[in-house]
Amino acid sequence: MWFVIAVFFLSLAGIAGLFFLKQWELQRGARVLAPEVRAKADDFAVRLKQTLIALQADLAKLPPELLHLSRVLLHDIVLGTAATLRFLERKAHELADLVSHKHHFERRAPRSEFLKKVSESRNGSGDTDPSQPL
Repeated sequence: MWFVIAVFFLSLAGIAGLFFLKQWELQRGARVLAPEVRAKADDFAVRLKQTLIALQADLAKLPPELLHLSRVLLHDIVLGTAATLRFLERKAHELADLVSHKHHFERRAPRSEFLKKVSESRNGSGDTDPSQPL
């Protein structure tokens, strides 16, 4: 904000200075101070104006390009995040498997007589009808 205010007042002082210089030249006669510098400054001003006009046309194209760039960048960020989360998920499963007491789980026959009877009846090898609920 301070930069903008400083540029504004510097520009205002420059314009006022040019008006004062022109008035001073008119009062002193037809004598022009530094004609070569003025010619170069005029050429520079004309080139600057043409550059600003071309830049304005280029800036009109900028929002769609920024939108496309932001979409591509966001897409890459999301894909990278997904890959990182998949990696972390695999490592979390490996860690859970490592610390689990069932690390290399193998199913074995139950030790309880009740569980043996229930599993036999579920498998259809027992006395009860498998279609009947327990």
